[in-house]
Amino acid sequence: QVQLVESGGGLVQAGGSLRLSCAASGRTFSNYAAGWFRQAPGKEREFVAGISYSGGSTDYTDSEQGRFTISRDNHKNTMYLQMNSLKPEDTAVYYCTAAPRSSASREPGAYHSWGQGTQVTVSS
Repeated sequence: QVQLVESGGGLVQAGGSLRLSCAASGRTFSNYAAGWFRQAPGKEREFVAGISYSGGSTDYTDSEQGRFTISRDNHKNTMYLQMNSLKPEDTAVYYCTAAPRSSASREPGAYHSWGQGTQVTVSS
């Protein structure tokens, strides 16, 4: 399995921006579709954005479309999530994940590898 480590979380005011990074190691990252999920206290883990193994296809939920951008650099074995116009309801622990498949999935059960998570807190 690929190992994943997130970074870039923090505290930001509403309307601000953050860029999360996910560094992959251990396997050929370009063979893996990847994604970002988040989990707020007392809630289930939910899909945020996904990207195909090549980076040519992306997927977002309606609430993130237009505010968040997922991307990857397979030469650097790194995936990113640029988050703009952040809202207090975006507050959660954000996890990166990957699976040896071509396209991303919105189902957490489709993924084999998970990072440890990075906290994002948006103040109002």
